[in-house]
Amino acid sequence: MLCIGGLVFGVFGCASVISTTSPLPRLSRSMQIGEAESALVKPSPRALASLQLTEQGRKFLESGDPDDAIRMLEQALNLDPVNGQNYYYLSEAWLMKGNISQAAEFNRLAAIYLDDDDKWLYQVIQQRKRIKRSSR
Repeated sequence: MLCIGGLVFGVFGCASVISTTSPLPRLSRSMQIGEAESALVKPSPRALASLQLTEQGRKFLESGDPDDAIRMLEQALNLDPVNGQNYYYLSEAWLMKGNISQAAEFNRLAAIYLDDDDKWLYQVIQQRKRIKRSSR
């Protein structure tokens, strides 16, 4: 130990710190911010429940049952209002029922929430064209 001006200094061995967590994913040029966030954050239970309801609603649409689809999709929307797929499928349901104004509004919202996903945005644009053809 070394004493200088009343202060005592000692030399102690330093232990190395071992990290037990995995390293953060590196962002590649092709990785979007949303993908990086999803790699770091697991979906909440509400978001997972919403996705299950969305899938049930989609199946109702496939079977030609827009009323039950709307009920499921509205529940999904209440759990996760930023899931653009809910808006897309709600637009499909209202289009099946012939309510063009409701279909157009949900299509507009789908475009807002799916604007960062090229595959879904293409589907939304195609849906918008079908809505316009139906309104003539």
